Amino acid sequence: MKYDDDVTESGLLISRRQLLKGAAALGAGAMLSPLGSGIAQASTPKRGGTFRIGYGHGNTTDGYDPAVWDNGYSQAFAHAREGYLTEVSNTNQLAPSLSDSWEASPDAKTWTFHLNANAEFHNGKSVTAQDVIASINYHRGEESTSAAKPIVEPISNMKAAGEKTVVFELSAGNADFPFIMSDYHLAIRPSKDGKIDPSGNIGCGAYKVVSFDPGVRAVLERYENFYRDGRAWFDRVEILSILDGAARQNALLTGEIDAMDQVDLNTVHLMKRRPDVTVLSTTGTQHYTFAMDSRAAPYSDNNVRLALKYAVDREELVQKILNGYGAVGNDHPIATANRYHAGELEQHAYDADKAKFYLKKAGMDKLEVTLSAADAAFTGAVDAGVLFAEKANAAGIDLKVQREPNDGYWSNVWMKKPFCAVYWGGRPTEDWMFSTAYAEGVAWNDTFWSHKRFNELLLAARSELDEGKRRDMYVEMQSILSKEGSTIIPMFAAYVDAHSKKVAHGPIAANWQTDGNRATERWWFA
Repeated sequence: MKYDDDVTESGLLISRRQLLKGAAALGAGAMLSPLGSGIAQASTPKRGGTFRIGYGHGNTTDGYDPAVWDNGYSQAFAHAREGYLTEVSNTNQLAPSLSDSWEASPDAKTWTFHLNANAEFHNGKSVTAQDVIASINYHRGEESTSAAKPIVEPISNMKAAGEKTVVFELSAGNADFPFIMSDYHLAIRPSKDGKIDPSGNIGCGAYKVVSFDPGVRAVLERYENFYRDGRAWFDRVEILSILDGAARQNALLTGEIDAMDQVDLNTVHLMKRRPDVTVLSTTGTQHYTFAMDSRAAPYSDNNVRLALKYAVDREELVQKILNGYGAVGNDHPIATANRYHAGELEQHAYDADKAKFYLKKAGMDKLEVTLSAADAAFTGAVDAGVLFAEKANAAGIDLKVQREPNDGYWSNVWMKKPFCAVYWGGRPTEDWMFSTAYAEGVAWNDTFWSHKRFNELLLAARSELDEGKRRDMYVEMQSILSKEGSTIIPMFAAYVDAHSKKVAHGPIAANWQTDGNRATERWWFA
């Protein structure tokens, strides 16, 4: 899936009062590596030093325009210098950021955010409600081409209620609206005459820009008037684009960088042997799927879909494709890191006899299907298909794996071929994930699936503020997808990062790699 969009038990349910006051819990997400590597032992934070971090992303076309940020490098660079109304904390809770607090009307259609009194931009200008309005307006309207346009489209009106208070009016109630304000595109920029400069580099985050060479390196230094305590421990940070995985790992091992994302799972065991390196594994909402076009035979028959779901060995895929760095999926996209994860549902597991049973219900003794896959879908997708085929054969399913070209996979295969491998980064809330990929008629519903009850629950749950009722709705939706959906979701993949032992930090967020892409702000040198 396009780079856009996070195991432990969730169970951090919240009260309506907590949500409305800005303390919504996202659920626990950080876990120890399956091979025993955990988070760095937290030391007492101290200031100083230059922190260098390498990312396996970055393009020469990257820039400051928040409407078009589409890769991990852009996100990390943005989080170092920009400010957002809310954030997902390193304990995976929705937390205050530029806004100290917020509250909603009883119908969740009107949200009021109160800005931090000391927040200022890197040019010394105080952050005001008008800056927030101009920044969000940049992504709205008919002429907007922003990637964030769909998520701000429900905003019908915004107004300032004083210099430090902004009121959002929505077209329909949305209990998750504070989560949406943490989206990495929605940076708050200084405004002039009701507009922001999308090419400007003046933010209100922990660090201000010294230099930026797109596709190569960004250099930033701590902004001395940063309004948040307990953050921005480094004097200076350098964010490097190192696309080649071997070169990135070598840079860490030779001390050229202090941290990196995307450790190669085929060589992670070698990294773990190094006494001067810590490997981090965090399983959140990132998941890999096999999408079936529900309009096309034989996938239009749910019995066939169930047969295929029971014909895949999920544990084998986690161990052999992810090298243990992940968790099994249950054919719905809601991870244990999500607030309303339905852990009580019966887990789908490999069962050749059950697969045969559902084939017979579909009127078949045997089934022949072709799975399209490429590493562009996810690393190891073709190998995953081969393992799938080997186990499916015992159930009377002849699954042929078609290796597709990496180039053009998302334009020529995804949503074109009837059965294909797909990557999803996931979303921090149930509504966000369901609305993006499973609601009837949405652009990225890659199985073209439609279910009346599911869509009814989606609308009802979005504006429901009662936690118990809302959880029941989302559990039912996960059950519907697991039993009747047209997507096989065999595994959730961990973010695997690494850093020098001289780097320290607290818990690790699960919503993106490198501590929610906020390592520059949250980590320090021991």
